[in-house]
Amino acid sequence: MTDSPFITLADSLLAALEDGIGSDAELQAGILTVEADEGTWIINKHGPTRQVWVSSPKSGARHYSFDAATGRWVDTRGGGDLLASLSAELGVELAWTPK
Repeated sequence: MTDSPFITLADSLLAALEDGIGSDAELQAGILTVEADEGTWIINKHGPTRQVWVSSPKSGARHYSFDAATGRWVDTRGGGDLLASLSAELGVELAWTPK
């Protein structure tokens, strides 16, 4: 995947996450910050690796790559799904469709 498609996918993901999480989330300059009682989540795109990086007070740091075959962002270490992980940690139902 080249830079342009990655940026489009990552930007649409971050916007969908902000919408899905609601008032606890703020997206600025490609960085999504989520404030909750348990702490702060930071979610951002990392262009050089074409990954989405997540810092979570519950699960620590994770890196996710887009899997075009499944249309999911997959944890590079454990294979878990980004949306499923965030949904479980934040207690909200999150959805996203690749564009």
